Amino acid sequence: MRFRHPDGSTVHLAYCTNVHPAETLDGVLAQLRDHCEPVRRRLGRDRLGIGLWLAKDAARALVTDPAALRGLRCELDRRGLEVVTLNGFPYEGFGAEEVKYRVYTPDWADPERLEHTAALARVLAGLLPEDVTEGSISTLPLAWRTAYDDERAETARTALRTLAERLDALEELTGRSIRVALEPEPGCVVETTRDAIAPLTAVGHDRIGICVDTCHLATSFEDPGTALDDLARAGVPVVKSQLSAALHAEQPHLPEVREALAAFAEPRFLHQTRTATAAGLRGTDDLDEALAGDALPDAGPWRSHFHVPLHAAPAAPLTSTLPVLTSALTRLVGGPHPLTRHLEVETYTWQALPPELRPRGRAQLADGIAAELTLARDLLTDLGLKELP
Repeated sequence: MRFRHPDGSTVHLAYCTNVHPAETLDGVLAQLRDHCEPVRRRLGRDRLGIGLWLAKDAARALVTDPAALRGLRCELDRRGLEVVTLNGFPYEGFGAEEVKYRVYTPDWADPERLEHTAALARVLAGLLPEDVTEGSISTLPLAWRTAYDDERAETARTALRTLAERLDALEELTGRSIRVALEPEPGCVVETTRDAIAPLTAVGHDRIGICVDTCHLATSFEDPGTALDDLARAGVPVVKSQLSAALHAEQPHLPEVREALAAFAEPRFLHQTRTATAAGLRGTDDLDEALAGDALPDAGPWRSHFHVPLHAAPAAPLTSTLPVLTSALTRLVGGPHPLTRHLEVETYTWQALPPELRPRGRAQLADGIAAELTLARDLLTDLGLKELP
């Protein structure tokens, strides 16, 4: 979906396909047929943007076989789909029964992360629509915080500088400008937007910036205005933003609230949980840890890294951090010029919701994704952006 900003520039809105498990190119092609095109039809659009997730094997198949890449591009066109952004965070196995900490490997101190991301950039350059010259890729925020020392930090910085040089060369070759964005996430080396400033300044290249995920922003109790102001002062570009909402519990000390939260503690994904205290942010690596005894102070609200559907906040006594998303979006695209032109709805946890809230089959999932995009579209038009055909 495309929108015209009042300044005349185009803002792209997509939804991320990491909600549909696929490890191979054949699986990606099936996603387009079984999920993405049905969402487009529900929205009544001739064209729909998707934030494509390509696992290791799918990416390698595309980068080593020009015919396969042309075939994917033709299939996108045939189904009324377009790609300007990729989710390069998960490497493989994102649809496994247990993902948890595995999603943080390989990290940026591992050569494979550089090679995978460079491959994604080459693929994206070949998938961009004819009238689009800029693409974006979100990626791991350096590493999970443990086992990350000064030596690995320098290796990661060197890898990002090498990536920037390769992206420069790619633009010279193709005329397509691809930028990569570290995506701050609770528990990682770069947990907050502020944590991103020092390493990105050290890399010192405008092709490497930040992806503002509004669920992660909210989980860490960051104020959107302060966060974006800090990035602007530091000269860190917002390459893309993922529109998402976290799970919020206003009174976690109450037994009924803990019972409601327990329904969201599930075995597939990590749900880092945080609370703001007078002494600073406190947290656990997962929701079940927070619920175990007194692992986390409960005098103030808790927020958990659980991407809940944008249009459907959990039932009371829980809610979502949709207001944080709305506030961030106002700052991102509501001013005289957009701070980013790539927006991506990323609710990958539909099948991890409590059983009674999960979609039953493809049709209900498509309905839900379409409803999320409709909400995002309405927020954008309320900010003065005009939806384009």
